[in-house]
Amino acid sequence: MKQNKLWYSGFICSLGALFGLIMVWQVVVLITDVPRFILPPPALVYKAFVENWQLIAEHGLVTFTEIILGLMIGILLGVATALQLEMSPTARLFLRPILVFSQAIPVFALAPVLTLWLGYGLISKVTMAVLIIYFPVTSAFFDGLRKTPPGLLDLATVMQATNLRTLFYLRIPAAMPSLLSGVRLAAVYAPIGATIGEWVGSSEGLGYLMLLANGRVKTDLMFAALVSLGALSMSLYGLVNVLIRQFLFKYENPSD
Repeated sequence: MKQNKLWYSGFICSLGALFGLIMVWQVVVLITDVPRFILPPPALVYKAFVENWQLIAEHGLVTFTEIILGLMIGILLGVATALQLEMSPTARLFLRPILVFSQAIPVFALAPVLTLWLGYGLISKVTMAVLIIYFPVTSAFFDGLRKTPPGLLDLATVMQATNLRTLFYLRIPAAMPSLLSGVRLAAVYAPIGATIGEWVGSSEGLGYLMLLANGRVKTDLMFAALVSLGALSMSLYGLVNVLIRQFLFKYENPSD
């Protein structure tokens, strides 16, 4: 019951913040009298969305598919890498510099290369999403594995537990909150990676639709696609957050 109340409170606060943002947007348009081709009013953007909702939905489905695939693959690879880093000193010696180097290269610099290698289809966009969330998940989970309470590890040593049993029965359960924090970050970053890939080279998706509308000076449609992308990203984050809260509640209260 308490979890449901918190969820409803968060949902109402989010709606209030969204309504406030729309009001500020409308006030800025009225006060500055900015041309509509630069900043259309919310009513015009809503009209563009209603008139083009099928087109936006088609491109939104493509972007959603890219995000979900990138999220699943990135989380699985991140978890596998973190476990490998924890289990193998040799892996830590070779993989950690590679992970750091992968984050030193700007994402925009990798997008054209991936498009050149993998083409304009789905694979290059999914790969972009994977690359952008892979490091946060790996880093968060690996830090959690390394921060297992020393008392538990001392107990495992006294009980003569093997490294594998210690990993699965002590380290991984203790690292679950850290992993789930990384998953939250992944839910935020995945849409960014997919959209960047669509901007660099694509023939479908909300990012592509934004560029197409901008090139044809249909600013209202561009903003409608942008708002749809924001709504998609926020909905995904909200869903992931709810699932994580439910999991943590049952994880910490197994008898309830």
